[in-house]
Amino acid sequence: MLAAISTTGDRPLRIIVAHNRYQQRGGEDAVVEAEVDLLRAHGHRVAEYQRDNHHLEQISRAKAALQTMWSTRTTREVGTLIDDFKPDVLHVHNTFPLISPSIYWLAHKRQLPVVQTLHNFRLVCPQALMLRDDKPCEDCVGKLPWRGVQHGCYRGSRMQTGVLAGMVTAHRMAGTWQHHVTRYIALNDFCRGRFIAGGLPADKIVTKPNFVDLPPPGDEARSGFLFVGRLSIEKGIRVLVEAASLAKLPEPVWVAGAGPESSLLTAAHGISALGSRAPEQVYEAMQQARALVLPSISYENFPRTLVEAFANGLPVIASRLGAMQAIVEDGITGLLFSPGDANDLALKLNWAYANPERMREMGLAARTRYERLYSPEINHGQLVAIYQEAMRFG
Repeated sequence: MLAAISTTGDRPLRIIVAHNRYQQRGGEDAVVEAEVDLLRAHGHRVAEYQRDNHHLEQISRAKAALQTMWSTRTTREVGTLIDDFKPDVLHVHNTFPLISPSIYWLAHKRQLPVVQTLHNFRLVCPQALMLRDDKPCEDCVGKLPWRGVQHGCYRGSRMQTGVLAGMVTAHRMAGTWQHHVTRYIALNDFCRGRFIAGGLPADKIVTKPNFVDLPPPGDEARSGFLFVGRLSIEKGIRVLVEAASLAKLPEPVWVAGAGPESSLLTAAHGISALGSRAPEQVYEAMQQARALVLPSISYENFPRTLVEAFANGLPVIASRLGAMQAIVEDGITGLLFSPGDANDLALKLNWAYANPERMREMGLAARTRYERLYSPEINHGQLVAIYQEAMRFG
């Protein structure tokens, strides 16, 4: 568990953490909360600046579009916070749409180093998922994002996609991304490579994964498979439903989550819907399941459920795609299958069911991988090193 105070000998830092919360709570929100708790547990002073996307219900679309490009409210409120708190560094997470890139210009004017975590692909893809027609798409990577506008990639709307594309393009031309962010955090090397291909400066992008703080699991017998996440197209829920039907397993595939594709679970063969679950309930399910299934058809960045699974000694059956194939070692910490291929996923599910001892060994390896790479103590050291480097070069 978390230590109370850092014993590194370094002075505690003063950090402003800025984050635009989503209307539906997701992994990014959980990651931000966990990092803030981690920093405070090690004696650092943290001031939080947050905007909430529920505010969008109270303003016009025109005003929301303007806020996406530049928010005077952000510069005013964060400027006051900087004056009062006197931070060493500003750590920005999501800025879309209410915080806006104006926060980078304010920090630059105040000579305050900026660290930006790249939780999604927004800076190289207006839709942020790099997904079109249920397949990975890199049409806008390293180019002006007009193709995304043409296809209406964000919520099926050319107008809304145009607002995002305009924001990214305008700030690209103004040098915001190149000159007003001191260090970027990519969540793994695969994502770092896509951001470099998209035009972000390679010498400013470091990698640091997500983490969770969980004790070792027990040694109970395991059965069944588990999916945890939003029930949406990009998460591969359609692939999972088809694979469960093809596999004809004697034990269920448990599905924890809610979303627009939830109707697919109705009467689906081999699927048992759990609905939304609290984190503690998810962890309990992870300690009982045979494997976590990650059938995403998009690249992902760093699914929080993946590191939660590793921490709970749970091997992962994942798409051989993007960040997932960079994190899951096939045959060591889980199994990989061809993206979008329900037949291949069904084969992997059946193999996992028929080889419980091998899956148990993979679960032990997953927990060892967690302790070596994804624990709170490891993550704290990485995060502080990034802050200190930003302070030297900011």
